[in-house]
Amino acid sequence: MEILKIDHLGIAVKSIDEGKNFWTDILGLQHQGSEEVAPQKVKTAFFPVGESEVELLESTAPDGPVAKYIEKKGEGIQHIAFRVKNIEAALEELKAKGVKLIDEKPRKGAGGAKIAFLHPKATNGVLVELCER
Repeated sequence: MEILKIDHLGIAVKSIDEGKNFWTDILGLQHQGSEEVAPQKVKTAFFPVGESEVELLESTAPDGPVAKYIEKKGEGIQHIAFRVKNIEAALEELKAKGVKLIDEKPRKGAGGAKIAFLHPKATNGVLVELCER
């Protein structure tokens, strides 16, 4: 598996409109845009930082994964995403190594990326996302 870089850090927030003020007004990052990913019940907003990004995640449904995360742990870092060269090959390699996966096949994420999540039980409690752009 070839990891190219940290693609983004996903931060769960109750409201992107309220949450983005810190990133724009205080830190001076530029809001690159927002997008709803309906199958994942989430609205995203991206803020580029060098070659990586901060991604704010707001649930669009009370039963969405981000809403459940906030209910359980509160707002904050929800996942780290690594950009990989070939997500299908990466998932096969991880599966062969016995890594527990949430997604055995990639799905469509924000910005048209192919994404897949590894189970936190396999990563010392960290939700890890792989993405290919």
